[in-house]
Amino acid sequence: MHTPHTSQASHALPNSHTPASHVPEPDDSMSFECGACPPVRRFDVSMSIGGDAGQGVESAGSIACRALVRAGHFAFGMADYRSRIRGGTNFYQVRASDAPVLCHGDPVHVIATLTRDAALTQLGNLARGGALVCDESISPEDNLRPDIRVLTVPIIKIAENAGGKASMNMAALGAAMGLIGFSIDTLCSAIEQRFARKAESVVHSNVQAAREAHEYVSGRLAAGFPFRLGPVAPPSPSPPSSPSPGRILLSGNEAFCLGAAAGGCRFIAAYPMTPATTILEWMAAHAGDLGIVAVHAEDEIAAACMAVGASLTGARAMTSTSGGGLCLMTEVCGMAGMTEVPLVVVDVQRGGPSTGLPTRTEQSDLLLAFHPSHGDFPHIVIAPGTVQQCFEAGYRAFNLADQYQCPVIVLLDSHVGGSLVTLGRSCLNWNAVARDRGEYLGGHITEADADAETADGAYLRYAITESGISPRAGFGHPGGVHAPSTDEHEEDAHITEESGVRVEMMRKRMRKMETALANDLRGPTTYGDASANVTLLVWGSTLPAACEAAAILSADGIRAKVLHYTDLWPISDKGAPLTLRAMPKPQALMDDSTGPDGSGVLVAVEQNYSGQMSLIHRMVTGRAPDFAVLKYDGRQISPREIADGVREGLHRSRKEGVPDA
Repeated sequence: MHTPHTSQASHALPNSHTPASHVPEPDDSMSFECGACPPVRRFDVSMSIGGDAGQGVESAGSIACRALVRAGHFAFGMADYRSRIRGGTNFYQVRASDAPVLCHGDPVHVIATLTRDAALTQLGNLARGGALVCDESISPEDNLRPDIRVLTVPIIKIAENAGGKASMNMAALGAAMGLIGFSIDTLCSAIEQRFARKAESVVHSNVQAAREAHEYVSGRLAAGFPFRLGPVAPPSPSPPSSPSPGRILLSGNEAFCLGAAAGGCRFIAAYPMTPATTILEWMAAHAGDLGIVAVHAEDEIAAACMAVGASLTGARAMTSTSGGGLCLMTEVCGMAGMTEVPLVVVDVQRGGPSTGLPTRTEQSDLLLAFHPSHGDFPHIVIAPGTVQQCFEAGYRAFNLADQYQCPVIVLLDSHVGGSLVTLGRSCLNWNAVARDRGEYLGGHITEADADAETADGAYLRYAITESGISPRAGFGHPGGVHAPSTDEHEEDAHITEESGVRVEMMRKRMRKMETALANDLRGPTTYGDASANVTLLVWGSTLPAACEAAAILSADGIRAKVLHYTDLWPISDKGAPLTLRAMPKPQALMDDSTGPDGSGVLVAVEQNYSGQMSLIHRMVTGRAPDFAVLKYDGRQISPREIADGVREGLHRSRKEGVPDA
């Protein structure tokens, strides 16, 4: 059941390190993370704009987000589109609230549609009391649900009167925003900014279409509609180029690029592959300002090789791709591991295998990232869970790659990479970014400095050390002459097949992972009451939805918390509320009891078929999740779906009398 000011996704879970008794009011200096979101929202409204590919659905949705943030609201925007240029049903879902929102709401309260197919596809996700806004020419089925409203608006006529049918999307947007009580002047300002580079006639027709549709709905149809935006504190005057002075709209891919640039990235080579293409596009667009070389390579293999070559010269280098491209890069990952060259690989995951679901989201590349090439070699895998964490991952990946001289694979996905989130500008603190190059001797330096750095004798590129990390010299270092080898080699890089040397060099390389675990890699973060008897085990972008789901479950009497991993390999359980190896099988499945150590039911929440994190968790800790909530249809899992899946799993396990491992 939904009310005007509360939705099932209107609660967020406080971080276990934050006292639950006081939740600060959201402002632009706070952390826009799951643990900082207030538990109660005054209003929480979601709407979906649907139509065929090519009808401007994405433009309408992103304009709505920008307008909402400019007006002082918090917005979240998520695209749902097919892998075709024309035809097929696309959607853009927008969620607005008076507090930070980090995931989509489900169900939605308003559906504004440009086609009959889009209307019928989305009706099942429309809340009770919600409204379907469609053109008067669209005739939905006669047996529509009796608990929703169908509002027919002359969208096509309004667009044609304004200048042409191309502005239908703005008419639909204006109608939807009028229904939820949003200011037309602020909306028109956002439309003008979006089309500022177009001809004046284009700007005028789009603004006029939105204004007329807004007036049509506001004056005739909006009365009594329960899902409306509430008042917010008026924002300070903002420059035309930004939504508001303290807030920005940012996607995960953009945030990662900003973090990478802050971390000193100087080279990117990539082959465009949805949904990672926007990373290369962003880097190329800002290359001149940031001093970055951006190369559109002929394929993914060449891109990865170019990044390794740039890294050998001392530049911080990366490549970006999706799962199919990572498959092609596996030999290069092994080469970087053997030659001990820093390499950052960003994998923005989509549905697989093969071409799979090119524009959809999934978390199915985890096992591939764990074994990105044949043989054993050191590498690190991290997976940020929010847009704010994507910024940190941008510079942290380069620090880890340099410190441990190995490949670092960053697992994003289409959802976190492409969705728009409202963040405070202070969340992206460029000046606080630290660059750690580890055991790096530099490149072009003086002979005197070179002699001082290599005073102990000849330079040994692969010197055996206690930490496993050898001093690395960039090309041009007078005292650092060496020949990197992809064959097994001695300390001075000469090729060898001698068994004793092989054993020593293998141990030396793998000791880097032990050092990383001890010094830099993080254990999981717990969100919520550490003594809760249901633990949601998540990684990557499922974090925000899991936190809201835990709040929903807790409100229903099922005490739940979230255990979220960002550092996935090598994996550490430090920071967990208890040693996971000792977490017992749950009696809680049968009687809801929980021990004093907070032990209980472990539920894996993932977006893949096989429960890949479940397999890894069992391999590393010996503790398998009791059951899993899995989604693999290419759409992002929602808080409601997680909560329903947990309830169903607990009911099934209690009914059967045994855990569903």
